[in-house]
Amino acid sequence: MKDLKTWGFLLLIGSLWGFSEVFAGEFLYSQDVPLASVWLSAFAFFVLGLSRGLINRPGSSTVIGATAALFKLANAAPYWCHLMGIAFLGLVFDFAASAWIKRGQKPGWKTVLSGIVTAYGSYASFAVLITYVARYDPWVRGGTARVLRHILVGGSLAAVAAAIMVTLGYALGTRSEKSVSAERGWAFAGSLVVLIALWTLGRVIG
Repeated sequence: MKDLKTWGFLLLIGSLWGFSEVFAGEFLYSQDVPLASVWLSAFAFFVLGLSRGLINRPGSSTVIGATAALFKLANAAPYWCHLMGIAFLGLVFDFAASAWIKRGQKPGWKTVLSGIVTAYGSYASFAVLITYVARYDPWVRGGTARVLRHILVGGSLAAVAAAIMVTLGYALGTRSEKSVSAERGWAFAGSLVVLIALWTLGRVIG
């Protein structure tokens, strides 16, 4: 991924994800909305699918997840468990999409499978690491019951959302790829403008 325009697009997508985590997340958690992480994950699945439809390269989703986590770290209180969850989501999707979603492939069961595997994989890896490796106190006190609830309840709901949102995002991305490629100069310029606007808004109102 040596193309500067590709990097600009990935940073834009990651920042959009991070923006939703900061502002939509703050609203959802402040209102004690049930399963807030699932709602946030649904948007993340959509943008990850969209990016794969436009730029289908291994490593791209990890860059997007890292950017989203960095955006949240820079513009909100550092809740490390949330940052870990964002990073894991991007990383696990990268492995799944690189395995099953090939360039030029139409949306179908492989995009659905990639979403489902990402949901369960990211929820499971997050729960196990934060409980048994990082030893984060609220999770340690919740024990195995909390880990299983997070995977089986939250992960299952996220899997349903992922199956739908990854496929929708990927379908939109593949349909838009040719037009974006034809206007790469304008698309890059627009990406930079929106990228700067997102980070400025994040610093001003975050």
